[in-house]
Amino acid sequence: MDRQLDQIIRSFNDAGISVNDKQAKQFSELFEFMVEYNKNVNLTSITEFDDVVQKHFIDSVLPFTMTELPDGASFIDVGTGAGFPALPLLIFRPDLKGTLCDSLQKRCIYLEKVCEKIGVSAEVIHARSEELGRIRRERYDFSTARAVSAMPVLSEYCIPFVKEGGYFIALKSVNEDISAAENAVKLLGGSIEMITDYKLPNGDDRRLVLVKKISQTPTKYPRSTANISKKPL
Repeated sequence: MDRQLDQIIRSFNDAGISVNDKQAKQFSELFEFMVEYNKNVNLTSITEFDDVVQKHFIDSVLPFTMTELPDGASFIDVGTGAGFPALPLLIFRPDLKGTLCDSLQKRCIYLEKVCEKIGVSAEVIHARSEELGRIRRERYDFSTARAVSAMPVLSEYCIPFVKEGGYFIALKSVNEDISAAENAVKLLGGSIEMITDYKLPNGDDRRLVLVKKISQTPTKYPRSTANISKKPL
């Protein structure tokens, strides 16, 4: 365990991020609990310690150090899956108020258990994001997603949640043409403010996209999943 804690602290330091002993212990407990739970419920294909630290933990925290998040800001992690980026972000920034949304009940049960295990306070909601987006419109300071969906699709899921003046913070692959989402972002009340490419300490390439919410999302969005997928904005 001590070796794990030291390695977590060193790995975050390599990314220019400082974590304390308590946070390192939370990350270690998250790793142990997730890998054990993963034997029965499919959460992730990444299970080696060093890979989890790089590709889940640092990958979930590093982009949020590149933008200013107000103290106590509220956010929703859309399609959170195994809890990334929300869980590492809440370990790193326990002042934030996080909501984790996922459509699979088994994952939500895991998320509730792991939050209790590692001492993270978060709301876990079992729901389809497009349905929840109609109920919780304009409620959060920022939304986020670390997802493979193309940016026009992801924007329709995520932007409706955000208050005017807030942000949709997308963690993306460097292979995607973000300019293809400009029309969708505009229709949803947003404006692409920043696109930043960076590397994880292990050399993996990543892209951060910052979308500012400049006006209310029209009430017809988000549409149904079928329409979002078949007819992207």
